[in-house]
Amino acid sequence: MASTGKLTDRTVEVDLGGRLVTVPEGGLYDRFRMDTDLDEVARDPRVSSVDFFRRMPKSRVDSRIGPTLTPNFYYRISTTRLTMLASAKAIRARLPREMDPLEIAPGLGIVSVMTFRYDVCDIDFYTEAAVGVAVKPARHGGLGLFDLVTGLKNDWLHSYVLSLPVNTEIAQVRGHDGYGFPKWVTDIDVDIEHTSARIANDRGGLDLALSAPTPKQTARPTGAHVSTLTSYTTIDGAWHSTTSQINVLASGTTRFPRGLDLQLGQGRMSDDLRSLKPIRTIQLDVTTEGQLALHMPVPTSIQDRS
Repeated sequence: MASTGKLTDRTVEVDLGGRLVTVPEGGLYDRFRMDTDLDEVARDPRVSSVDFFRRMPKSRVDSRIGPTLTPNFYYRISTTRLTMLASAKAIRARLPREMDPLEIAPGLGIVSVMTFRYDVCDIDFYTEAAVGVAVKPARHGGLGLFDLVTGLKNDWLHSYVLSLPVNTEIAQVRGHDGYGFPKWVTDIDVDIEHTSARIANDRGGLDLALSAPTPKQTARPTGAHVSTLTSYTTIDGAWHSTTSQINVLASGTTRFPRGLDLQLGQGRMSDDLRSLKPIRTIQLDVTTEGQLALHMPVPTSIQDRS
């Protein structure tokens, strides 16, 4: 019987690099420990195909969360991304000195607010949200207009993430300890079909919420549109890059979206977004069906720009 991907009442404890976390009993992680049977996943009615993953073998690596397999496979995901213009000066003030904001015009950078719903994946169902900024690629001497336009068109971007809350323990420990991301656990409700999300703060109140009309979706065959995102983090004081490959199966875009309701409350995400001084939302991207291969971080050299 295929896994439902939903959290169950019964859980089991697993060890991740010396930290005990709970996962759903009988879920994909409990049974397969990242070495998931693709034939079983293919029988899940929510997963349209696993062909994207059959061509991507996993490898076993040592990490700060112990021996693990990479990439981490996400068989059914949905996402939203608000892209905003923001003050490059404000962005630079929040970046490590080795990072430079990607400017689309003098003094203007790019800020994103993202939400994610992972219905079927190797570490079971969870939701996530993020505040991030577009940065210049590491070791890139200069980014011309052609490089920028090409990167935006093909979703081949580099980012630095300020906030990345999740709603499960395993996602928090793997993301924080294993990848170096600023992750914490909180309540996150994400409904991509209606393009709405609510992220709670540590007191159960509102951190951030958004809602918007869902853009018209365009279906694509598997593998036809694979976007790549490189994120930079530090692990034990050393720079690493993490690559995400997104197999987009149904998505849509609205430029200068109308009917968008973005609410900032009291919490880490809202504080981070306010600090970036966003000026205007220029694009809403919604993927109602996609897949993701999240690779473990690898060491990278980044020139000190100070």
